[in-house]
Amino acid sequence: MKTENQTFGAEFILLGFFQYGQMNTVLFVTIAGLFSVTLMGNIILIHLIRLDTPLHTPMYFLLSQLSFTDMMYISTTVPKMAANFLSNDKTITSLYCKIHTFVVLTLGGTEALLLGFMSYDRYVAICHPSHYPVLMSKTICLSMVTCAWASSSINALIHTLHVFQLPFCTSRIINHFFCEVPSLMPLVCEDTSQYEYTVLFSGLIILLLPFMAILASYTFYQMSSGKGQTKAISTCSSHLIVASLFYGATLSTYTRPHSLHYSEEDKVVAVFYSIITPLLNPFIYSLRNKEVMGARKRVLGK
Repeated sequence: MKTENQTFGAEFILLGFFQYGQMNTVLFVTIAGLFSVTLMGNIILIHLIRLDTPLHTPMYFLLSQLSFTDMMYISTTVPKMAANFLSNDKTITSLYCKIHTFVVLTLGGTEALLLGFMSYDRYVAICHPSHYPVLMSKTICLSMVTCAWASSSINALIHTLHVFQLPFCTSRIINHFFCEVPSLMPLVCEDTSQYEYTVLFSGLIILLLPFMAILASYTFYQMSSGKGQTKAISTCSSHLIVASLFYGATLSTYTRPHSLHYSEEDKVVAVFYSIITPLLNPFIYSLRNKEVMGARKRVLGK
């Protein structure tokens, strides 16, 4: 069978989340509402951290970076998804899909690493408070953020360049609501089993290692709970729940072989790390945090 490699200048068809016309308006309103709440929650949290001097600490600097990442993530995935609910034109250019893939990989990897660094910050604050100014200095904190963005960008660039130089078949229908590596694999007209090992390796480094670090640090939190750290443990448990949701969903997507992927299941799983997690993060870190609530009162008071 003749195949075509139409990587440059061609268009893809992005099917979206559902293909049920009678539900499109309801889904559009729901997604638009979630999108608006997520943006507002993360913008408010970022501005609170920026305006309130007591929040100018490494923990809240990392949190502001996480909120910025979440805001960019949902702004990348949701608008096209929402537009597809109201439009019959589901085509996207190859260039748009490339940019989409790169940005999604960069933001997802950055979030995964930031969550890991935040767990390290809490570990040092709870278990080694006397060494906190040294172990979480401004230089170290900036290095963490730089490392997260740089390593994720390099990883995303490598995967994006590789995927889009593969030969795509004549059918260019992406059964997903945004472009990402696993959703593009079914379109490739050659054996991708070797490349899947590379994706698996990247997933284990960027996703599994930070998650294991979070679980390990949480164990140390529990061991320190007898030292009057119950309040801090409560906040960390919320962090663990949201982190588990994010890492569980992304690991399920990026570490499974292509043969075990099912489009409808993948789209549901993607909702958790592309919409639900960005929605929950600002509320988990504000409603369960008296320092943020105090900052809100001080800023509103001014």
